[in-house]
Amino acid sequence: MKVLLVTQYFSPENFKSNDIAFELAKRGYDIDVLTGIPNYPEGKYYKGFGLFRKRVEKINGVRVYRSFQFSRGQNKQWRLALNYLSFAFFASIWALFLSLFKHYDCVIVHAPSPIIQALPGILVKKIQRIPLYLWVLDLWPEAMQSGGGIQNKRILTTIENIVKFIYTNSTNILISSEEFRIPILKKGNYNEKIEYFPNWSEDLLFMRQDFDIPALPKGFIIMLAGNLGKSQDLDAVLKAAMEMKNSNNIKWVLIGDGSKKSWIDDAIVKKDLQDNVFTLGRFPFEYMPTFFKSADALLITLSGEYPDLKLVVPARLQSYMAAGRPVLAMIDGAGADLIHKANCGYSVKSGDYISLARIIRDKVFSDLETFEKLGLNGRKYFEKHFQKNKCINHLCKIIDSK
Repeated sequence: MKVLLVTQYFSPENFKSNDIAFELAKRGYDIDVLTGIPNYPEGKYYKGFGLFRKRVEKINGVRVYRSFQFSRGQNKQWRLALNYLSFAFFASIWALFLSLFKHYDCVIVHAPSPIIQALPGILVKKIQRIPLYLWVLDLWPEAMQSGGGIQNKRILTTIENIVKFIYTNSTNILISSEEFRIPILKKGNYNEKIEYFPNWSEDLLFMRQDFDIPALPKGFIIMLAGNLGKSQDLDAVLKAAMEMKNSNNIKWVLIGDGSKKSWIDDAIVKKDLQDNVFTLGRFPFEYMPTFFKSADALLITLSGEYPDLKLVVPARLQSYMAAGRPVLAMIDGAGADLIHKANCGYSVKSGDYISLARIIRDKVFSDLETFEKLGLNGRKYFEKHFQKNKCINHLCKIIDSK
């Protein structure tokens, strides 16, 4: 079977699109990838890539076609919009040529933000009259409000109409969270198209765990790893650190980068938290097992300001569960429900740093042995529901059924 994977993000960027392409190739599928010039998350083209470099290449048996796109830059909404629109436009030109000179049996669209990256895939689907499978990881236009702060009704209405067009022209709509079903159905009668297809994680316990990482502070380590952006409600994390500044030698360790990284570095100094909160910067995913095994708890937070974030299960939660470490969370909705269902940690409402501090004092430190066992519960749940091999096998059944 010949498959075209359309995604704005691909290797060397670290996204699930890599797993889809490489795992399907291992299973004997003939895979082409239509993607952009890599620039996430730094906002500039990766070294060795550019307008005249590595536009077509082969990686692990997968053919990769890199469409031009403007780099996303840093913390500028107009630049991010240009990045999104330029990929949709120029990748559609690539899609036209691929449709005319190659034949595919189906199209898979990996769709974190922006969902308009599905448009080149729809062009191929229309020309070749083949199925298109849309994997929805962010809800649009809702994500434009929560992640981008867009409130202009005319823009939101235009994007909503584009989203309806994309859903209508998708053979199947694969949702990464069951809670996505209702808001998608509000946009149209897509019930028969929708199928649950969750995120997964690498099996961290079987990955290398001895990378050379920075020395971690001594104490009870609460670690947050991943994007440090607006949606992560990092202000609440600092408030929790302030609340527990003189309690139990707790050290808050933040790994990653994002639009709020500079802000949090400044806030640590202003609030005199240099002995309590530590930012270590961004590291490759391969380093995460080494970090996680040194953590006493893994922290996950999401802002409660926007309704769509309550429907999301953050991908880092599956990684935390894979590591077998207990979870602490300030999160609403689907993420909190999963933590409760897996019994893998303690969760409070988004932004409720007072309750988080109380739980750490009254539950975690009163019975560390029980808290440690919660991490094992998460590991068992991961093995049953979120192993990569099982999820890719599920995808194979979906695309083979048409």
